[in-house]
Amino acid sequence: MHLTHEPIDAAALLARARSSDGGVCVFVGVVRDENEGRSTTGIEYEAYGSMAEAEIGRLLAALAQTWPQVRVEIVHRLGRLAIGDASVAVLATAPHRAEAFAACREAIDRLKTTVPIWKKEFYRDGSSDWVDPTRAARH
Repeated sequence: MHLTHEPIDAAALLARARSSDGGVCVFVGVVRDENEGRSTTGIEYEAYGSMAEAEIGRLLAALAQTWPQVRVEIVHRLGRLAIGDASVAVLATAPHRAEAFAACREAIDRLKTTVPIWKKEFYRDGSSDWVDPTRAARH
């Protein structure tokens, strides 16, 4: 399962890394307290589950084609999240660090632009906005 409403346990994800791999890269995205100069109080993620899961599966298959020796796992949280909560985690393991770093970065960058997960930001002034996910991917 790639989508969850439960808190992301990055330590558990890291524990699943194969001990024989020389490179292990973990990226954890957390909820910020500001975005583009606006103070935020939290965010909410929504997804059409089966569609998002299928797209994550395609993303993982494409990564496996590019880096056959790399194993990648992705977990994305859904629902209302507070400042500091982990919203996404990517684990990439490979025989060497260069491939692990490259696959991890490619996974998070493509996840943000191809997987239908929608983000709503809540601001300190009481307003909220749905955020274009491709805009967030550029940062």
